[in-house]
Amino acid sequence: MSLTDQLMTDLKSAMKSHDKTALSVIRMLKSALMNKKIELGHDLNAEEENQVVVSQMKQQKDSLAEFEKADRGDLVADAKEQIKVLSQYMPQQLSETEVQQIVQQTADKVGATSKADFGKLMKAVMSQVKGKADGTLVNRMVKDLLQ
Repeated sequence: MSLTDQLMTDLKSAMKSHDKTALSVIRMLKSALMNKKIELGHDLNAEEENQVVVSQMKQQKDSLAEFEKADRGDLVADAKEQIKVLSQYMPQQLSETEVQQIVQQTADKVGATSKADFGKLMKAVMSQVKGKADGTLVNRMVKDLLQ
């Protein structure tokens, strides 16, 4: 089942159960997918759909961080609920161990040994784990490796 079909099924289910948070998140995600489809001018493939979901998750996590910084408990709770719903549509994420292995293998492959190679290594690793691992996790592991 494609992501769009899954969203339609879940949208109907959320409407029947009067789940306002799920309804809001699903509508937001459907809208983001439609905007990307219009931007690209063609139907989205699975990878492009996953990129949209990852992008939406990143936005929600950034919002959560800002709400926490501003000490807005009411908005923090809402953002956490939205992240919980959105996480159902995220592509399967790599474990920290798997990411660590990829970072190490890529560092060996590109010859990254010092902090000066940070950008080169990040670019190489992110191209391999795009959508499968959080960028902040990769960033932390690359920094730890290049110390």
